[in-house]
Amino acid sequence: MPAVLAIDQGTTGTTCLVVDAHGDVRGRAYSEFTQHFPRPGWVEHDAGEIWEVTRQVARSACEAATDVEVRALGITNQRETVVLWDRDTLEPVGRAIVWQDRRTTPMCRELERAGHGPEVRRRTGLVLDPYFSGTKIRWMLESDPTIRRRAESGELAVGTVDSWLVTRLTNGAVHATDPTNASRTLLWALGAADWDPWLLDLLGVPASLLPEVRPSSGDFGTAAGDHLGMELPIAGVAGDQQAALFGQGCWSPGLAKNTYGTGSFLLLHTGATPMPSEHGLLTTAACDARGGLAFALEGSVFIAGAAVQWLRDGLGLLERAEESEELAGSLGGNDGVYFVPAFVGLGAPHWEPDARGMLVGLTRGTGRAHLVRAALEAMAYGTKEVLRAMEADSSVPAFELRVDGGAALNDWLMQFQADVLGVGVRRPAVVETTALGAAGLAGLAHGIWSSAEHFLASQGTPRRFEPLMSEDQRRQLIAGWNRAVRAAVTWARDDGA
Repeated sequence: MPAVLAIDQGTTGTTCLVVDAHGDVRGRAYSEFTQHFPRPGWVEHDAGEIWEVTRQVARSACEAATDVEVRALGITNQRETVVLWDRDTLEPVGRAIVWQDRRTTPMCRELERAGHGPEVRRRTGLVLDPYFSGTKIRWMLESDPTIRRRAESGELAVGTVDSWLVTRLTNGAVHATDPTNASRTLLWALGAADWDPWLLDLLGVPASLLPEVRPSSGDFGTAAGDHLGMELPIAGVAGDQQAALFGQGCWSPGLAKNTYGTGSFLLLHTGATPMPSEHGLLTTAACDARGGLAFALEGSVFIAGAAVQWLRDGLGLLERAEESEELAGSLGGNDGVYFVPAFVGLGAPHWEPDARGMLVGLTRGTGRAHLVRAALEAMAYGTKEVLRAMEADSSVPAFELRVDGGAALNDWLMQFQADVLGVGVRRPAVVETTALGAAGLAGLAHGIWSSAEHFLASQGTPRRFEPLMSEDQRRQLIAGWNRAVRAAVTWARDDGA
């Protein structure tokens, strides 16, 4: 049975799946890696550790798969995280700066004050926010004069995590990325579909540092046999959210998906032409049904599942994240308790980098179940805000939301999401659609599936959650959430003077 190895390199760990031609997962492995928080607002990863963990997990998944022939490799990744490395030794130069990191907030404000925001948005579809890769690269180059000199002399290479893994897997033979990752850097122009000289000059990034941009489904070189136990063509690459969009079958205009992971990411496919947003959303590259270049609107809620992880690891309110479903369901309502999990600022549609987490509505009767429920509710409210902004930009009302990611397995959350949205929620049989999307892109390039429709049909029967909440109750809950968000934004913008 022909199969594809999919590497899903995420923010807190790496998952690898071996997916056969019938869409069945024949091998699976996962491992977490270390999160580094050297200063408030700073988030870093050890790129060397990511590489070692990914290689081990990929080997384990392949070893667990029996009676299949793995014919291709697909990679999906945490997108805006940046790695800088030595071209000859392939050793990282310092730690990777993670997409959640906020250290470049002053740099973004400086660029905004200089009047560059509108032109950057016109060219990239993005806003000047620390979330994106470009200012992280500039910070790396400015952190040490030696690094700047080595970068300009061609000794160093930079890229998002997909580029890092491709480089390591091919032993340095290929330095490449795809449009979905390139479009998240603040350096790639949507209209030209290429690195933009004006943007490179604005951020002081030498073009020689950057990877070649190749189609998401196609040739990214060959993984050397000593890494995975076999030589494998790398045939699919996409950023995690665009991979999930593809994995959910959203490759035509009007289809939307939400991935509940560390953060929550909602994308609406808009077709072959970039669509500018007037409601705080991003315009980003996506994939068509063959893995070619298309476009989407995106809204990012920076903290989603990470809030439940914080309740578990930071406060000790949970032993396992799965307990959250029972605790949330043990209450008849939220009793006016709201949690705005703005640990690293607010993303779309607010874009307030100085916002921080806030709990409101607490009384002596508030217990751990209220805090857990509020964390789950926050995922649903944030999703609703983004989806309504998408409807306003595209003038297309949502009739269904396709969902995936770990928290999508929480039935209470999915029902609450349908209730808050007022439309149905569709959950696939396998919620790991990020990895499935990477498998699909690689499998299409190597004939594992004859078409995108063939790939989607192999995934089994989805489950639907229909809205049950009254309109009055929905309106009351959303009004409370909006009030809590206003409080968080006001706190961020009040310097106390």
